[in-house]
Amino acid sequence: MKLLKFLIVGIFFGIALSKGEVVSWFRIYEMFRFDAFHMYGIIGSAVVMGIIIVWFMKRTSMKSIDGELIRFTPKKFSIPRYIIGGTFFGLGWAMVGACPGPMYILLGKGYFAILIVIFGALVGTFVYGLLRSKLPH
Repeated sequence: MKLLKFLIVGIFFGIALSKGEVVSWFRIYEMFRFDAFHMYGIIGSAVVMGIIIVWFMKRTSMKSIDGELIRFTPKKFSIPRYIIGGTFFGLGWAMVGACPGPMYILLGKGYFAILIVIFGALVGTFVYGLLRSKLPH
């Protein structure tokens, strides 16, 4: 029962992303060709909202659903880490035409070819787990 609310929020979020055409391969293609502002506007709005929400969470000492205080631990800034990670993420996104978030939305919409991408993402996550101690963090 506790996880049901997350499932419901996830379903509504998936519907919102679908209706906003965020899962559209064409919109992603437009973004990587710099032909339209649509995706940049959505991503930029998400970044601004994230900044506001994190600021609010820090300011109000918000607690998690389990009643624990939410803490933010600063991470060491590492340029190679972000360049390598961002390059792999961007190349994967450009080749597949889908961000990792909407992969399951596309599956729900009946695009079963996305199963290949989901499989690749799971394999990539597994390989990262194996190599994590050898990568720059």
